Amino acid sequence: MKILVTGGAGFIGSCFIRHILNKYKDYKVINLDALTYAGNIENLDDVKNNANYTFVHGNICDKKLVKELISEVDCVVNFAAESHVDRSISTPEIFIETNVKGTLNLLQSCKELGIQRFLQVSTDEVYGTLGKTGYFYETTPLAPNSPYSASKASADLLVRAYFETYKLPVLNTRCSNNYGPYQYPEKLIPFFISKLLKGEKVPVYGDGLNVRDWLYVYDHCSAIDTVLHSGTVGEVYNIGGHNEKTNLEITKLILEAMGKDESCIQYVQDRLGHDRRYAISNDKIQSELGWSPSLTFEKGIKITIDWYLNNQQWIKNIENKKAGVL
Repeated sequence: MKILVTGGAGFIGSCFIRHILNKYKDYKVINLDALTYAGNIENLDDVKNNANYTFVHGNICDKKLVKELISEVDCVVNFAAESHVDRSISTPEIFIETNVKGTLNLLQSCKELGIQRFLQVSTDEVYGTLGKTGYFYETTPLAPNSPYSASKASADLLVRAYFETYKLPVLNTRCSNNYGPYQYPEKLIPFFISKLLKGEKVPVYGDGLNVRDWLYVYDHCSAIDTVLHSGTVGEVYNIGGHNEKTNLEITKLILEAMGKDESCIQYVQDRLGHDRRYAISNDKIQSELGWSPSLTFEKGIKITIDWYLNNQQWIKNIENKKAGVL
């Protein structure tokens, strides 16, 4: 099988490529990535010389390039997205361009050329927010509360429309908060680790009691693999870790692992439209496809923190690029 992975130089995309190349020795992967600020080609240094891996620098909005690449592959897995909520609040236009128009371009090319499967990687944020109890299910109505989640919900609806209208063989996954190695250090765990390494305080939004369900990135990748190969076309599959933690709990875990105390916390004004709680049900993917997370949160978070502490140069390289040093 030959797979086009879009956004493969990002956090989850790079881990998925590594997962596929390690598991399927006869598969070929083309990685299309625009290498925007969050795309880091260094994430795939360990596979760059693999004969089954090809990197293409380009944008999913480039119709000519997308069509050329899709004509060479059997399946498309779309990770390419602007994904940082804070950035979507200040510059929503970029999120519509990439997350909506880019996905539309991929879908249209897949329709015109024919494809075995198109898998859209989405987020539980399209469902909005939950109260203190209950879970998001695949049947939960979409109710996004940020420009980012609205752009992802729009893309999901386009994916559905291409199945309903054109019978394009699509699949849609929606995951909870990912954590693990190679995550761009604007997201909570690597961001806080990098701040503490520099002797700075970590900013916690509001009261810190916003709840997220945390999923280890390689468990997420194995779930996407399962859906790609065994999922029913036209269906949505939720992927969660069943690890509900408040932001404050995560912060305290990081502080403890790094020998710091709560004096390193700085509470800041809450984010606009900040969803209070996410929690996702895995019932469908477990009962229909037999997938469940393999790693406990306690083990996964230790692996993650250790990775960042042992790869401080990786963080410094990103910060230098951001500052224009490299």
